[in-house]
Amino acid sequence: MSPFGFTPDNGDEENSQPEDLAAMMKQMQEQIQKQFEQLGITPAGFVNPLASFTPGSQDALPQSIVRDTAKKFVHAQGSQLIGTKDVTVVTNAFEIADLWLNEATVFPATPGNTSQRAVSRADWVDETLKGWHTLMEPLATGLASAISGLLDDAMREQEQDSDNEQAMAGPMGAIAGLLRTFIGSMIATQLGQAIGNISASATGAHDVCLPLLAPARPLLIPENIENWGAELEIAQSEVYLFHALRESAIARLFEHNPWLVSYMRSAIVEYGRGIHIDMEAIQRQAEEAMQNFDPSQFDPTKMSPESNENSFALALNNGIFTPEETPAQREALSKLETTLALVDGWADEVTTLAAGDRLPSLAQLREIYRRQRATKAPSQQLFKTLLGLEVTPKLAREASAFWNRIRVSQDISARDQIWSSILPTADELLDPEKFLTSTQVPDDLSGLL
Repeated sequence: MSPFGFTPDNGDEENSQPEDLAAMMKQMQEQIQKQFEQLGITPAGFVNPLASFTPGSQDALPQSIVRDTAKKFVHAQGSQLIGTKDVTVVTNAFEIADLWLNEATVFPATPGNTSQRAVSRADWVDETLKGWHTLMEPLATGLASAISGLLDDAMREQEQDSDNEQAMAGPMGAIAGLLRTFIGSMIATQLGQAIGNISASATGAHDVCLPLLAPARPLLIPENIENWGAELEIAQSEVYLFHALRESAIARLFEHNPWLVSYMRSAIVEYGRGIHIDMEAIQRQAEEAMQNFDPSQFDPTKMSPESNENSFALALNNGIFTPEETPAQREALSKLETTLALVDGWADEVTTLAAGDRLPSLAQLREIYRRQRATKAPSQQLFKTLLGLEVTPKLAREASAFWNRIRVSQDISARDQIWSSILPTADELLDPEKFLTSTQVPDDLSGLL
């Protein structure tokens, strides 16, 4: 296989160039498509990066591509329209949940009670798209910056080898812009695929434990709620109430602690800033991918996770663009994982307290929810699909016990007040007493003088 990159069709003449920029862009596009088709990356559903390309303009994560790709996956999996019955069931569940939550947390109900709270899978994509884009853009920016560094190095080498540096500067700059746009389009397609897949299982806007709505407000997807409880011998009213409690609790948390949005995004920014691309690994894994690719198992006409196993997932999920993690990046991932666990655990503690003995099947519902999250948490699917990152709320159970211990030893107000101070570390989650001791202010401060 030829090197993973771009080579002129006629390489005999050192300074041979297309007659004009448009011709060169067309040539580069054809080579891009050919190279990625060899890797099993289908152009089906992929937006032509040249369509909106303007020299000097770069979008690390084109939102239109994210939306269009997500919608195609939603359409392939199906999205039931919201009926009057759905609206009534969801509205009633949220009304009860808000009353119960008023006794379990100091954070008041979120505004926007007149807003639509029962949404279809397609509506869910529209509602959460901006939030996904805001959170995930730093990863795309980090990867684009890494690609830019490689391109800048290549341009310098090319200029040094060229007899006419000025003649090379314009075309190389245009090529660099094209490649950055192409990478951005590919990441946007991957994110759209992840969002589309999550829409088939997400129960609401906040069960991913990420701040996706501004202002935060609770949503439920009736179709997915019905599927979630279909095989359970539990009344659907209990299932709806359980999810309404969790969804409303997290919406309250994000709405009244807006700094959490910046805090989570900063962890993603810190990770994205350290992304580095290993060109040797790209070529080596591309060659391996080509050797292992089975065209008979690939159907470019279908937009589904199964049919795309050998497409974009081949390039990203299997590590071709997976960065080498630095200590700073590992710290950023730990920060993000701990925060996800804290949000998940807090929601579990508050939901349990709010429901009390009013949901007979609460213990069963909690355990089913935990088991599902342990194997296929939405946040895990998202980050793993994008760059092969293992980001999971691994300490969610411990976090729930942590919040419970704080409330029992003090009260609800003290528990919720922690969100406006220093959050516990992963180690402190396992030792609530240590955290309480470290945050207590002595009655006698004379010894500190």
